[in-house]
Amino acid sequence: MSWWRDAVVYQIYVRSFADGDGDGIGDLAGVRERLPHLVELGVDAIWLTPFYPSPMADGGYDVADYCGVDPLFGDLDDFDALLAQAHDTGLRVLVDVVPNHTSDQHAWFAEALAAEPGSAERDRYLFREGRGDEPPNDWESIFGGPAWTRLPDGQWYLHLFAPEQPDLNWRNPQVRADFRKVLKFWLDRGVDGFRIDVAHGMIKHPDLPDTGLSEQISLLGKGELPYFDQDEVHEIYRDWRALFDSYSGGRIGVAEAWASTQERLARYVRPDELHQAFNFALLEAPWSAEEFGKVVTESLATTAQVGATTTWVLGNHDVQRPVTRYGDSELGLSRARAAALLSFALPGSVYVHQGEELGLREVLDLPDEVRQDPIWTRSGGTDVGRDGCRVPLPWSGDEPPFGFGPGGSWLPAPGEWASSTVEAQRATPGSVLRLYRSALALRRELAVLGDGELSWLDAPEQVLAFAREPGFACATNFGETSVSLDLPGDLLLRSDGAEIWTGELPPSTTVWLVEGKK
Repeated sequence: MSWWRDAVVYQIYVRSFADGDGDGIGDLAGVRERLPHLVELGVDAIWLTPFYPSPMADGGYDVADYCGVDPLFGDLDDFDALLAQAHDTGLRVLVDVVPNHTSDQHAWFAEALAAEPGSAERDRYLFREGRGDEPPNDWESIFGGPAWTRLPDGQWYLHLFAPEQPDLNWRNPQVRADFRKVLKFWLDRGVDGFRIDVAHGMIKHPDLPDTGLSEQISLLGKGELPYFDQDEVHEIYRDWRALFDSYSGGRIGVAEAWASTQERLARYVRPDELHQAFNFALLEAPWSAEEFGKVVTESLATTAQVGATTTWVLGNHDVQRPVTRYGDSELGLSRARAAALLSFALPGSVYVHQGEELGLREVLDLPDEVRQDPIWTRSGGTDVGRDGCRVPLPWSGDEPPFGFGPGGSWLPAPGEWASSTVEAQRATPGSVLRLYRSALALRRELAVLGDGELSWLDAPEQVLAFAREPGFACATNFGETSVSLDLPGDLLLRSDGAEIWTGELPPSTTVWLVEGKK
């Protein structure tokens, strides 16, 4: 079976994972030093967020050179050493590729600015004439405000994100050819695949029509927009799939794609396109047996239609951490533990955002002066943005920065994290870290888990229960009171850390049972 169909992939937000050189910013050397934690955790692969040369207008998602390493994070030798060590320990490595837009500091954009309107250089991007003093259309930036910026010569350029991130014109054959070279550069170095940023956004409707809508971002993943999920985008991924398949070792593409329906999302993982697409539906589901069950049923059904696997996601560097999303208290922590154990038992692949294995909460009280997310600045301070889930990881010790590196950290960690460090949780029975390690070890050990099918079991309204044949059952209590369950099997693992099973499932708890336990 292909490795990626049931892989557990750990997302490393490089600047916040581990600092190897003491400048307060995570780097590739820091990642390399901390690989033993990930081997011990039991994941199969890591995904590295962008580490390329960048002005850092958007945390590195504004790329100035797709084939290099920003000095903040090291150099290509550091990357090669990290890749080699990861492979030596059995970990595969995915890197982020950002094809929808470049940095405004990229050489291609500099050439476009220096060239005349209508030139080949400008055709790499989406330059248009305005409507008088107004932009070419009413499209809005994901980060707030209009999606167009005007140049002194009167033309406007499109940026669905920050003005420092001009959108590329993927109808231009040269853009497609250049990105094939970028992919080959990293594939030739030995990377195992790519997480594709804004995979749904590269093709825009050719007429660039008005939407007639305000607050367009609210439609992301829920409605149709002329700049997202256009049918022609799939031509690009058919070409990329052929390239991936020309390399040995199972190289993959993973789409960060938002679509209006599960059926449209499944199109990204048809047999001749990408291998995985993030399933954000579970991440967005409210804490409810009915809602979680609906997402699981629809997700499995739609990916099965195209022969793909489903990819479960509870968090990432762009969304509020699960503990806070589910309650930001002991209740939120209990629910996050239960949701993790539930997701690990589902058919398919799972992505873990760094810090989830420690039960970290969103840091909601960062001082204004340290925030760096462009959402914060472009909203005039009305939207706190995503910095709260990007606070550097706590590794050891009693005081910030908790072993993150020899110096400080680019965002301050809360003092209460002393009990949440890797070091502290390794030594604490029942900790979140120990739960994750136990669950991932069992997932690797039991052939019944990972890829495959599930069957729903009869259970009370507030409980979601399913079987994986032969002989495995998972049940989660989404309610506020304990429930008696009559399920076969002996206790394998509980999200609340208890080690006995009497048939009574407490609220906000998941239990794994197995028949014929060794």
